Amino acid sequence: MTHNASLRHIDLTLLPLDNTRLQNLCGPLDENLRQIESAFDVSISRRGEHCRISGNLAQVRLGEQALTHFYQLAGKPLPIEAVQLDLIELARRDTQTKRADVQSGVAPALLTRKSGLHGRTPNQVHYLQQIQAHDITFGVGPAGTGKTYLAVAAAVDAFERELVSRIVLVRPAVEAGERLGFLPGDLAQKVDPYLRPLYDALYELMGFEKVTKLFEKQSIEIAPLAYMRGRTLSHAFVILDEAQNTTPEQMKMFLTRIGIGARAVITGDVTQIDLPRGHRSGLIEARQILHGVRGLAFVDFNASDVVRHPLVARIVEAYEQHGQVKP
Repeated sequence: MTHNASLRHIDLTLLPLDNTRLQNLCGPLDENLRQIESAFDVSISRRGEHCRISGNLAQVRLGEQALTHFYQLAGKPLPIEAVQLDLIELARRDTQTKRADVQSGVAPALLTRKSGLHGRTPNQVHYLQQIQAHDITFGVGPAGTGKTYLAVAAAVDAFERELVSRIVLVRPAVEAGERLGFLPGDLAQKVDPYLRPLYDALYELMGFEKVTKLFEKQSIEIAPLAYMRGRTLSHAFVILDEAQNTTPEQMKMFLTRIGIGARAVITGDVTQIDLPRGHRSGLIEARQILHGVRGLAFVDFNASDVVRHPLVARIVEAYEQHGQVKP
């Protein structure tokens, strides 16, 4: 490895020479190299086992670490999903080390079908800790930060440990440009497609057959927000998703449904409010009203917590810099 005088590129030789590893490292049509370039905002040129990584020095060093890391794993084909998740880990590893004293504590172990499930960022670890420590937790942040998925994982964990007797999934019936009236069925069936992210997480964490049986036994329940008035939810883990689309009245109504032995997680993204113009978000108002109330926790996610395609974090950052995320 040699560094040029301007410190703007690094020449890296991948050893030991192995054509199969090189092929797996690069991926079909060099897709894996493109992912590394995108994740760290660098350029990579390769001739055989010789690579040149160009760009900002700090990012170039991360690109070098990524190439070395993936070459060690390239004894077998590298699925694009694994590459992207590993890139996210590598991109924030240094930052996490520096912030370790800020977000201290051990990541909670979750009892789900997916072994080894844990928070991937300090904020995600903190989020899981808060869910376990509080009866009501708010997770607020942009898409892809894991706030909904981890809430479902925490619900599955509580159910499997018999801390709660059922899981209740709640969502406001607010259109995002589409019209619910044109969808077939009653209101519950109309809302059903909007709960797909929650379903997908449940299937992954519990298995399709088990989730289906639990639905039949009503141990897992879908409860459109419109149907919540007058109910009291006891010994349940309740998840209110897309909470930015609640009105202040709906949010107050939901929070006062929580009964004995219940735990609730409210998730939302205040940059994606679909309420009619002039209507205030219940999620934004709840934060202002409930700030400092004991027994509640608010966890904020940002672009550094995005666990999706590496470009998603950069897209979120771009919108933040443009000033379009403020409520």
